[in-house]
Amino acid sequence: MPSLRSSCLLLPLFTLTSCVTGPATPVDGSPTPRVELAAPTANLWYQHAVFYEVFVRSFQDSNGDGKGDLAGLISRLDYLNDGDPNTTSDLGVDALWLMPVFDSPSYHGYDTTNYERIEPDYGTNADFERLCAEAHRRGMRVIVDLVINHTSSQHPWFQESAASPESAKRDWYVWSPVDPGWRQPWDLFSQGATWHPLNGAYYYGVFWGGMPDLNLRTPAVREEVKRLASFWLDKGVDGFRLDAVRYLIETSGGLTGQADTAETHAFWKEFAAHVRSVKPDAALVGEAWTNTPLIAPYYGSTAQVPQGDELPLNFNFPLAEEIIKAARLGNGNGLALKLSEMRSRYPVGVADAPFLTNHDHVRVATQLDGKPGALVTAASLVLTLPGSPFLYYGEEVGLLNGTTQNDEAKRTPMPWDGSTGGGFTSGTPWFAFAPGHENTHVAAQMTAPGSLLSRYRDLIRARHASPALERGGLTLLTSTQSRTSTLAFLRTLEGERVLVVHNLGDSAENAGPFELEGDLAEPLFVDSSVRAPERDGGTWRITLPARTTGIWRLR
Repeated sequence: MPSLRSSCLLLPLFTLTSCVTGPATPVDGSPTPRVELAAPTANLWYQHAVFYEVFVRSFQDSNGDGKGDLAGLISRLDYLNDGDPNTTSDLGVDALWLMPVFDSPSYHGYDTTNYERIEPDYGTNADFERLCAEAHRRGMRVIVDLVINHTSSQHPWFQESAASPESAKRDWYVWSPVDPGWRQPWDLFSQGATWHPLNGAYYYGVFWGGMPDLNLRTPAVREEVKRLASFWLDKGVDGFRLDAVRYLIETSGGLTGQADTAETHAFWKEFAAHVRSVKPDAALVGEAWTNTPLIAPYYGSTAQVPQGDELPLNFNFPLAEEIIKAARLGNGNGLALKLSEMRSRYPVGVADAPFLTNHDHVRVATQLDGKPGALVTAASLVLTLPGSPFLYYGEEVGLLNGTTQNDEAKRTPMPWDGSTGGGFTSGTPWFAFAPGHENTHVAAQMTAPGSLLSRYRDLIRARHASPALERGGLTLLTSTQSRTSTLAFLRTLEGERVLVVHNLGDSAENAGPFELEGDLAEPLFVDSSVRAPERDGGTWRITLPARTTGIWRLR
């Protein structure tokens, strides 16, 4: 990589206005430039909100059947955000992402049978509208999973399509008279079949036969998908998390013909334009589970739409891996390099969507072996980087994976207290609690100042207290050229500058010297064992004990 003295390292969320080549010096002695950043090119709520992912089935049961439901979720909204900025007992999140809540034959809901009806296990459409109203009353937005790559094979559309080659909905799905032999496009060695026999023909389903792919080349299908988006936006939804965005329209077999096609990108532009026409500030969050160069194009063009004319938020899977690696190994070099790659790949003016894990990952607490210090580090990183952080329910208390190897083990019931039903249900839970739930639960951490839950709450409040920390740019002060146990950066917005320093390691570290203009006006978040930075002229040094963080506003 070129010397940092001659290149500006910044996140692409904001526009570069000047690059001053010094003199800030990171811990390894290599020079690093200061970067002045302008305001974001678009200031939409979802570009800096803290999101909280909820699996409704596992969050709170209201009727004793062992399954979480919308009424139960409503009863727990005050835990997430009580709507009162003067209280400190709530988590303080800004938005909810609900995993699929539409009618489905499966526990997970990613195979829909009716896009206009709430899953009966969860309640009714009226319950959903009440949830949106109650969330909005507390200042929270609600986005829902909209799965349009495929439906359930039990969906009436597919049943009609499969009935006859002459069916009016035959072209709503992708059919072939022979098996083209395409394999799943995850990698070069995939052996999973994607064409499935039925009634003398073959239909395409990239994930499995129970989820046939919709044919989004068909104009009637595209119009129906847009109508469904309008249907839920009109009922109070504030946007959509979009599943499997890479796989909508295939042109041929293989890695390039079944994923990331030009036709897929064109559809997302069309869909996003429709959503903006109905609700201009609606959030669209894409799941493109791949590398940085392939994620970046899903933002689309920023020429006419500053946030991107395809999907204005995209989950940053590679960054999540680097955050967890930094927390596990105590080395921030890979994370610094990833930020540099994002700068070179992402369009200027777009917002990131960082996270640790979601419902498809082994939980972060299990990946980090339940080590308190590593969990503290992971939380501190994801909540101080730019963009819109997404938290997965239970991460804030250190919830582990379940004991089985299936996906249900990543989606176990939320432990609210140490009782038999965990405060989740008065009946038998639909799936067993994760190990250690008797001690790892919300009640045990609610009033404990040093708990992981209290750290999440305090960091979210620090974000909300600082425009620069919440929606500002980033200037990396840590070198990308060697191993580093500290990660330091400036977050800036207009006249506010915030210095963030993390010690990722298991021993005390000296961060600096940093040559930064100004004084430290106030601490926004400082671990109790962190001493105030020491200044010698214009040079700052900071000593941080193991696994600690300091955040200061500069005057």
